[in-house]
Amino acid sequence: MKYAGVGLVMLAAVFWGITGGIADILMSRGWDPIVISLYRGIIGFICFFTWVLFRFKDNWVRSTSFYIWALLAGVGVAGNFTFYFVSIQASSIAVAVTLMYTAPIFVLLISFILGMERSTWLKWGSIAGVLIGIILLTGAYNMGSLTVNALGVAAGLAAGLSYALFIFGFKNASSLGKPQATLTIAFLAFCIILFIFADMDEAAAVLTSNDTGWFLLLGIVGAGISFILYVIGIRLTTPAKASMVAMVEPVTASLFGVLLLGDHLTFVQLLGMALILVTVTVVSVKTSN
Repeated sequence: MKYAGVGLVMLAAVFWGITGGIADILMSRGWDPIVISLYRGIIGFICFFTWVLFRFKDNWVRSTSFYIWALLAGVGVAGNFTFYFVSIQASSIAVAVTLMYTAPIFVLLISFILGMERSTWLKWGSIAGVLIGIILLTGAYNMGSLTVNALGVAAGLAAGLSYALFIFGFKNASSLGKPQATLTIAFLAFCIILFIFADMDEAAAVLTSNDTGWFLLLGIVGAGISFILYVIGIRLTTPAKASMVAMVEPVTASLFGVLLLGDHLTFVQLLGMALILVTVTVVSVKTSN
């Protein structure tokens, strides 16, 4: 049991990393990122709602604040999934997932603004380190020959900002109610939001297509099972360890892209990626202590 929590968080991170690869496969087959994200959310909601039903009375919350925070988490996860897939489509899995993992830096900046975190040289140095990493990863040091297009960069950073919003919403809602109830409300909001923006004809076409199995795998692995494993695992380990282990996701996603999908990264891009991930891990660990 000593390493059970770390193992569950690591497994969840591996599943999230694989999800990026599955989404890339579906987009290469012509499916829209919003439709892919919608199905990931729908299947996730079904899994979480089923989980809540097992002990419905214990999971029921009457606090208005809980639902506000959970809805905010839903907005965050909707943006995170969708922008992440758009970034993959416009750049590559490795670039998209690394930019998404700038989320702790956004959390830090928001915490500074709201007075929730004390400003230190280490934290500002971490922000600078991530910015340098982004410049190296995207090729922004040479504007004449960017290695990643503007849409890929913007969507990746938007995914990170959305992830930060989800973290704030989920953390505050979970302090008022059960995590499984928070995820259920958040993913219900997620589905409603994406129903508004998704092409419903294309969404309906998924049900009779040859790719239905891929969509099911995406939702079960990328939302349902992975989030449940993470919620259980985080209870059995420290936030600092969970933050470090979660970095398995960008590694898994990058390996999936390079080994199975033929993505290519230059040495400078790898250096930028390493700088971002190491810096974000340090920030996550320090702010968890």
